[in-house]
Amino acid sequence: MKSNLEKLSVEELVQLLSPSSDVVKELYKRNVLRTKNTVGELGEYFAIKFYNKIDKNKYEVSKKLPNLTLAGETTKNVDALSREGKIYSIKCISSAPSTTGSFWDPESIKSNKKTFDFLVIVVLDDTWNVDRILELSWEDFFENKMFNKRMNNFNIRVTKKLMKKFTIISKK
Repeated sequence: MKSNLEKLSVEELVQLLSPSSDVVKELYKRNVLRTKNTVGELGEYFAIKFYNKIDKNKYEVSKKLPNLTLAGETTKNVDALSREGKIYSIKCISSAPSTTGSFWDPESIKSNKKTFDFLVIVVLDDTWNVDRILELSWEDFFENKMFNKRMNNFNIRVTKKLMKKFTIISKK
């Protein structure tokens, strides 16, 4: 396969990962991707998959996980729901250290208006498989959030310290 790729032009290589590629079309067909936010969508897919059933031969789990159901696409800051009615916001990063995507509505966050019960952060490795999953309560999120003045929103800086403290699933 590698030698075949070496023969392709840059333009041909880009087409292999474009939205019209066969791989991306298949991921849409399987409902893994729903929008053009590929990393975010992979994070949601993996989080729900891992919460509902985890391969304990490959991953270690530090707590009992509830089953999650994907929320509707248009629900702000809500990506999944548990059977117990808990609200989960899911973010994904393609490497660590890094910063999560944005949490909008800064005024409600500043006033500590809880919009989710748990924040799940999926950390991918360099092959885009799950390296680890972090889980922060609303209180943990509120304590660790960072304000982005330029964008007028909040995010979480995923550092080694944060990963050590909040990792609930990790590769063995």
